[in-house]
Amino acid sequence: MISVQTHDFDMATEYHALLTNTDSTINSADGAVVTFVGLVRDYNQGNHVQGLTLEHYPGMTEKALEDIVLNARAKWPLGKVRVIHRVGQLNLSDQIVFVGVTSKHREAAFEAAQFIMDFLKNRAPFWKKENTDLGTRWVEAEVKDEIAQQRWEKF
Repeated sequence: MISVQTHDFDMATEYHALLTNTDSTINSADGAVVTFVGLVRDYNQGNHVQGLTLEHYPGMTEKALEDIVLNARAKWPLGKVRVIHRVGQLNLSDQIVFVGVTSKHREAAFEAAQFIMDFLKNRAPFWKKENTDLGTRWVEAEVKDEIAQQRWEKF
């Protein structure tokens, strides 16, 4: 499941969805569940952040996320994958992104979740505008995120 949405998500609900089959029984095929939640933090790239606005290109964003998940599935034996990314106005400590994956083994689940986040940061068409103590500014891509993505190209 992939969702780009304005409303918040519930971590417990998303975790439970990763565990259950469509008939609400527990999926016992996978032995590992890895989740990641990204939050709005109060400091970024040398600025004190008071909130942010996330924009995206509807249709293109979902397609980019689908491609990232397909690439992860091609590299690791995954069960369920859930990616949620919020857009719109967000406040400090609000949840921004959820990535959850299941797999038979923990190594695949950890690696796939990190792969999805690394590619999401670089390839998904989201634009972040931060409200800082110095005014509003568009956030530029960071070199560290590009380096994180490049390490997977050898994988």
